[in-house]
Amino acid sequence: MLITIRFINMITHSTYVLASTSKSRYTILKNAGFNFKQVKPMCDEEKLKKKLKLKKNNPSYVAKKLSYEKAKSISETKTHYNKYVIGCDTLIYMNGKIFDKAKNINEAHEKIKALSGRKHKIVSGLTVCKKGQKVWGCSSTTIVKIRKINSLQINNYLQNTGKQILMSVGCYQVESLGPQIIEDIRGDFFNVMGLPLFKLLKFISTNK
Repeated sequence: MLITIRFINMITHSTYVLASTSKSRYTILKNAGFNFKQVKPMCDEEKLKKKLKLKKNNPSYVAKKLSYEKAKSISETKTHYNKYVIGCDTLIYMNGKIFDKAKNINEAHEKIKALSGRKHKIVSGLTVCKKGQKVWGCSSTTIVKIRKINSLQINNYLQNTGKQILMSVGCYQVESLGPQIIEDIRGDFFNVMGLPLFKLLKFISTNK
C-alpha cells in the first residue's frame, strides 16, 4: 500500500465513527492516526449473536453480520448519518464451536484450560457504513496457539490480569500480558487485538 499525502489526509482530516466501546480497537485506530469518535452500538449484541449462531454456525458469517449491525445502528442516526461508521466483531472458533466471552473469572479459567496447548482461530468481521448503507466489508482470520499450561499457571495469570481480561474474547490481550500464555500467532497481529487494521487502511486508500 502506497502512503501518500492524500491518504494521510483521508484518515487525519475526515471524521470517522467507531461503533464499539473496545479499548483495544480505540487504541489501534488512535495509533494509526485516525480522527474519529467512539460510540456504543445501538443494538443488542448478545441477543443477535445467539440468533445468528442458531441460524448458521459459521464464524465468518456471524462476525461479519454482527459488525454490519453495529455499524448500521450508528450510521442510521441523524448525528452520524454523513460519516463513515466502522463496525467490528471478533470471535474465537475451535473444533466447530464459536466461543463467547467469559462472564467471570471461573469461566475465563475454563476457557483458557480448553485452549491450552491447542490452536484456535481469531475471526473478525469488519464493516463500514454510511447513510445507513454498507459501503464495504470483509473478514479476517488469524491462528493463535496457546502454550500448554496447568491450572496453577492459569490462576497466576488471571490474578495478574484481573477482571479486565473478561473484555477479551480469548481471555488474553496480546498488547498486555497475553504473551505469557501465547505460543504462536500466524496472521494479522491487529486482528488478534480486535480489528484487522491493514484491510481497513487498504479500503480507505483505494475507495475514498
